[in-house]
Amino acid sequence: MEGEIQNFIWVWITVFISLCYCYAIGKFISKGTKRLLFILPVVCFFLYLPLNLFSPHLGGTTAFFIAWLANFKLLLFAFGKGPLSSDPSISLPLFTAVSCLPIKIQKENPSPKSYQNGHNPQNSSNPSQNSQIREDPSPRKLRDSFLNYAIKGILVAVMVRVYDYSDHIHPRIILFLYAFHIYFLLELNLAITAALARTLLGIELEPQFNEPYLSTSLQDFWGKRWNLMVTSILRPTVYEPTRNIFSRAIGRKWATLPAVFGTFVVSALMHELMFYYLGRTTPTGDISVFFLLHGFCLTAEIAFKKWLNGRWQLPGLVSGILTVGFVMSTGFWLFFPNFMHSQIDVRAFEDYATVVAFLKNTSENVMRF
Repeated sequence: MEGEIQNFIWVWITVFISLCYCYAIGKFISKGTKRLLFILPVVCFFLYLPLNLFSPHLGGTTAFFIAWLANFKLLLFAFGKGPLSSDPSISLPLFTAVSCLPIKIQKENPSPKSYQNGHNPQNSSNPSQNSQIREDPSPRKLRDSFLNYAIKGILVAVMVRVYDYSDHIHPRIILFLYAFHIYFLLELNLAITAALARTLLGIELEPQFNEPYLSTSLQDFWGKRWNLMVTSILRPTVYEPTRNIFSRAIGRKWATLPAVFGTFVVSALMHELMFYYLGRTTPTGDISVFFLLHGFCLTAEIAFKKWLNGRWQLPGLVSGILTVGFVMSTGFWLFFPNFMHSQIDVRAFEDYATVVAFLKNTSENVMRF
């Protein structure tokens, strides 16, 4: 594990140096094809770097941060778009943080007068509208957030202990625990990242999750509640360009359908890549099937809603149960089994055992003194 930590440090030092280079490129090379040619080597390098890490936690997190988020943001930056280009005077620390971390700076709160005039500042293209804010959350909000994450952290620790008895537990129950384990762990990792960015850079950030278990439709789940950082980066890189292309042929109203499905195609490919970084095994294709299935169903849902035009809809409780049930059932069928197929779970448990042993040895050494 010591060698893995050294590799992890080396990888992130290299990432920082690469992002400093990209920051300098943005100052001297005009946006467009020329800037893209200078940034493409970094994009390729970021695809290679996660291969130096084998821990599911260190390697998986690094792959998500740089091979997916950073690369997509840098591609947007090459053409003067995305979060890295919203403020021409962005500082180097903020540039590197926003580049490779799953964070999105909140836009300034609009004044009531702006809404009364029919203008929503959040939809404005003016860079000044995208500036960071320093409005501290209320003590109650901070307390509720801390309690929420503390409970989820305790539940993760409990589940890790339960896995010790997995030989006596039905495999479907283990899959059910994996589902919540992955969700809790992902939310905790993203929340810790956001908290560090808030502390070190003094900025307020938008939330990464919005209670996905309360979703009332697939559109609600994927677009407004689940892993909003991925949604926010796929929108300008895949969804909007695809919609603009198809708008010329079938009109803007229906161009959203191929744009949505195209977004899920790219998401499927990126998730296959993430699972390769995690497991280093030949892809089974189940991950792609999962996202393509959801892409098809979401496209059909949107088309059906457009056809109904608000004339009828299911009660929220019914649609919520159907939505969460569909996501969970397809996840048990196609998504979560890949963690066992690639033995990602086994290697993750080895990480936990290493951390526990380290903490135990540290506490014993402290007690001796």
